[in-house]
Amino acid sequence: MATSNKERRTCSKGHEYLKSSDCPTCPICEQERKPGSGFLSLLSAPARRALEHNGIITLEQLSTYSEKEILQYHGIGPASLPKLRAVLQEAGLSFKN
Repeated sequence: MATSNKERRTCSKGHEYLKSSDCPTCPICEQERKPGSGFLSLLSAPARRALEHNGIITLEQLSTYSEKEILQYHGIGPASLPKLRAVLQEAGLSFKN
């Protein structure tokens, strides 16, 4: 098994963490800003950030996009779609056709 070369980093808030990639995201900060409820809380951090970055923070906003459009966002993968479909359906909404 190969070992990864993790580098110790400190974010702007002073959190220390180890990272083996070039990703600048602090995992501690990311966990702190994860919503406690709502559909965004069901998603992985990359998927949540992708939607937030594109201004999609409500189910009504999400329903104005097609599944194909949502999948184009970096961070959204096929595993996110069933969760998104389910929460839209619970709210009486769906993806745009």
